[in-house]
Amino acid sequence: MSDYLDKLSQFAAKTSFEDLSPEAVEAVKDVILDTIGAMLAGSRLPENRALAETLSARSGPATATIIGREFMAEPMMATLVNATEGVALEVDEGNRFGGGHPSIHTIPGAIAFAEEMGLSGQKLIEAALVGYEVCSRLGGATKPRLHVHSHGLWGTMGTATAVAKLSGFDADQIKHVINLSASMSPANTWTPAFEGATVRNLYPGRSGFQGILAVHLSRCGFTALADGPSDVYEKILADSFDQKQVVDGLGGEYRIQQNYFKMYACCRLNHPSVEAVMDARQQQDFSATEVDSIEIDVPSPILAGMFGEYPDNMLAAKFNVPYAVSALVVKGEARLDAFYPDTIQDDRVQELASRVRVNMGDRPVSPINEGPLAVATVKLRDGREIKGRTASSLRGDYGNRISKDEVVEKFHYLAGDILGRARANDVVNAVVRLDSMADIRELTSLVGGPTSGLSA
Repeated sequence: MSDYLDKLSQFAAKTSFEDLSPEAVEAVKDVILDTIGAMLAGSRLPENRALAETLSARSGPATATIIGREFMAEPMMATLVNATEGVALEVDEGNRFGGGHPSIHTIPGAIAFAEEMGLSGQKLIEAALVGYEVCSRLGGATKPRLHVHSHGLWGTMGTATAVAKLSGFDADQIKHVINLSASMSPANTWTPAFEGATVRNLYPGRSGFQGILAVHLSRCGFTALADGPSDVYEKILADSFDQKQVVDGLGGEYRIQQNYFKMYACCRLNHPSVEAVMDARQQQDFSATEVDSIEIDVPSPILAGMFGEYPDNMLAAKFNVPYAVSALVVKGEARLDAFYPDTIQDDRVQELASRVRVNMGDRPVSPINEGPLAVATVKLRDGREIKGRTASSLRGDYGNRISKDEVVEKFHYLAGDILGRARANDVVNAVVRLDSMADIRELTSLVGGPTSGLSA
């Protein structure tokens, strides 16, 4: 019944750093750097600062860094904070082949646990890769029910696999941990994202916390179902779960090499529309005052909440297509500033958003996108009509990769005002030499903790 789990757990147990190609190692390093940048950027938010203070104060063995803060905490607590920080500004990477955002569901827990154990960079790279693979493959084989938000669903198993790998578990032990963690998966709807309720940001934090907890439960002797993923997905959270698809192609190119990096600080479902309008503007420059209307055509259906009322907070703005397009036109970009409160309160953005219309097609949603992902028709008051469209893959995605220099530039953009240019360069260089690092505390000491020089 659970042959797919045997294959998955054997893959996780047997994969070693020596098996990895240079390209795979570089992909893991890029994802780790991007994820640290997302966590540092999210550490700015006041609720995340307060959460760091609260959980640090309630921790016993404070052995893991809270990214962006001088605090330390027990690894489960640190993971809860760090993963929550990392998703808060919608700049964390993802994977359209499955798993939603596997890195933020895997790497915070792997870093925290490896830091406590004083493990090497090679061990972290191994764990990050196999945890990402498990998370993405389980996600890719699952079709969640209409209103189920995928954040957190597979994250417990990503973190649990990574931490089990760091613990030296064999294949049977890893399988047990996957089954334990599957029964602990957070389940939530999209509604908090559309309304901007920041409890939504806890989804990866909770899954990371529970992923580490699953390893502890295994050691304590807790038992699990024979097939936890099939139980929770087939009966509760998904319309379908394809066991065969989980392991189809396993052992080929790793999922972490097929990821996407977010170039805009909003839900990825907004990105095709944003890029289509950017393409129109590159053809003929125009200002917000010149626009009569904007019409967006997308080939596949998008959740209706993406076209809801004009947002009144940052998180809701990141899940609203008309807002993202209008902020882009007014601000000239769709990075962090475009979603801050002063932009949301800008009358020009609100007025233009009322004149953006989105038309959805009925093409089945597929990770393999063919043809334009969106077409934008911008009608100007002087009668001109400009069409823009996205390419077959979004910028930063698998098939339309950004360069390593651009990955580094994004990190500096996210982390520079927190770390300063020199310290941010130190972090970049530490990640570059991660595979020769004997103790990853050399990296974590640069991004938080009492010796980092960062303040609350």
